[in-house]
Amino acid sequence: MSHGNAALTPRQRLRLARKVVEEGWSVAAAAEYFRVSYPTAAKWSKRFVELGPEGMADRSSRPHSHPNRTAPHLVKKIVHLRIKKRLGPVQIAGRLQMPASTVHAVLVRCRLNRLSHVDVKTGEPARRYEHDRPGSLIHVDVKKLGNIPDGGGWRFVGRQQGDWNRRATPDKPRSRRRDVILGHAFVHTVIDDHSRVAYAEIHDDEKAVTAIGVLQRAVSWFADHGVTVERVLSDNGSAYKSHAWRHACAELGVKPKFTRPRRPQTNGKIERFHRTLADGWAYSRHYRSEAARRAALPAWLHFYNQHRPHTAIGKLPPASRLSSNLPGHYN
Repeated sequence: MSHGNAALTPRQRLRLARKVVEEGWSVAAAAEYFRVSYPTAAKWSKRFVELGPEGMADRSSRPHSHPNRTAPHLVKKIVHLRIKKRLGPVQIAGRLQMPASTVHAVLVRCRLNRLSHVDVKTGEPARRYEHDRPGSLIHVDVKKLGNIPDGGGWRFVGRQQGDWNRRATPDKPRSRRRDVILGHAFVHTVIDDHSRVAYAEIHDDEKAVTAIGVLQRAVSWFADHGVTVERVLSDNGSAYKSHAWRHACAELGVKPKFTRPRRPQTNGKIERFHRTLADGWAYSRHYRSEAARRAALPAWLHFYNQHRPHTAIGKLPPASRLSSNLPGHYN
């Protein structure tokens, strides 16, 4: 395709060349008629003689040789320092006595310009995967959150007022030092690997019986949306390693799978969802009580599934990848 400032389109180039080659026009006359320079008219006429109509297309302007390009052994050193030491362009340039702009250009060419592209633990380029259809694999995990005292937590009202609110919260057990024990909220989350559609429930524990109930309801919820769950991936927590969990999976026709020990990256999609959950719902605004925060979860999940653009799936909402995009209940 011609660039925006091209004097001639491929069709006009062909007309000019045929005027010169087939109809006997002079190059000067053709240049004046088509309002281009003499060298331009001569170039397209010569290319028509050599290649015919196919020669009227644009060619790449990339040079045949790159005498000033960074040497391969320096590129290897830059990549090594980026992956193994996680250094930036300025630090790498200082070590190799090179311009930082050159180092940055090499990192961009090697797709290592962002540290998010490099796995923190292994130092290797991140390897990403995605199952080809909804339900092929779901991820499950639990997000543990501290309960909010009546009046608001310390994140929004400050430490001193947060401590006062904590002590003033009624009907809560107390420790030996008479401190109020607010307890925790356990958000059991389920996310589909292909679509990133999420399902979540809030409970007061993370026991096996609770996790099994969440799985059963999640599988039913996905079935209502036209998705058949085939596999479930979890970490090696006690609830998921129990015999009851395996028996529940067998009854549901779901194959249980587990992450490698001390390797949370395997379950990275749900770990990243937990960060989105915290930023978008758990700590997004001032909740005056734990009940108010829990009541806000269904609306946020609806927004996440139905309306929030997801960068990993082309900036589309997760529900757009389901065969049946129907609104429903999320907790």
